[in-house]
Amino acid sequence: MVILADLDARLAPHGLVRIGQFALQAGEAADKSLTSGILIGNGPDGMWPAFRADVAACRTPPDRHPLNRWTRQVIGPIAVALGAAVAYPFDGPPYRPFVTWAKRTGQVHASPLGLGIHHRFGLWLGLRAALLVAEALPADPAQPSPCDRCSGRPCLTTCPVGAFAADGYNAAACREHVAGPGNACRTAGCLARRACPVGHAYTPEQAAFHMAAFIG
Repeated sequence: MVILADLDARLAPHGLVRIGQFALQAGEAADKSLTSGILIGNGPDGMWPAFRADVAACRTPPDRHPLNRWTRQVIGPIAVALGAAVAYPFDGPPYRPFVTWAKRTGQVHASPLGLGIHHRFGLWLGLRAALLVAEALPADPAQPSPCDRCSGRPCLTTCPVGAFAADGYNAAACREHVAGPGNACRTAGCLARRACPVGHAYTPEQAAFHMAAFIG
């Protein structure tokens, strides 16, 4: 039996948080006995210092994707302790439907940018893993989308290259801009995300790390 308070205590030292629970649908897990999932993620606080401390102590060997490696090192033992299977958003193809799972928790909604928005973390939500179990889990009370009460929607007018438009997200224009020298998106994080009044942005160091991974 999974005790959610126990899971929260295991995640806390690593700066990770339980986003919410969701029901698995047909075909989402190879093992048909798995019926529920627990989404694990991070906001703008906590996770980055824990990750950097492990890197500095050489507990996370340097490689091309150190955050993915660190996530496995942290979540793997927790999954074993709870008797859960584990899925990661970076494993694939095929990739697991993490965005769909996030919305199914009732804690994350689609934003005007197309990114998931969390009622507390805003657009600065990272999805790190999902624990999959063979038991029904209580759902957390669903939260309304913060975008429903945002009249100005500054996120839509802040992108320097207009990458977010009614017809979708122009990833190529975004990546080309971020790859250029001396721009604020690359050094401090996406300006459109930073314009959102919900939550607060990653530190410049963490934002630069993710942007470097984005442009490859």
